[in-house]
Amino acid sequence: MSTLALMWEAKAAPERGAALLEWARAQDLSPAPGRREHFTAPGERVLVITWWEGTYDADVPELPDPPGDLAARPVHRWRFEQV
Repeated sequence: MSTLALMWEAKAAPERGAALLEWARAQDLSPAPGRREHFTAPGERVLVITWWEGTYDADVPELPDPPGDLAARPVHRWRFEQV
């Protein structure tokens, strides 16, 4: 079976990076992914990568958009299939 990686990246509103990370960590995905990691980067950006069994078009839960007061711009999302 293939592995699917979902990447979710958001830029926090000014001074809200820690709150955005806390919010992202608290989001429940059901079913849970096989693996989930959280990253931060300069500019108060938060990245979440989840790994799933399945192909590129698999129906798996994705992180929602954060509340408007946490984000400086719309969330970016990408899908990648292991080759």
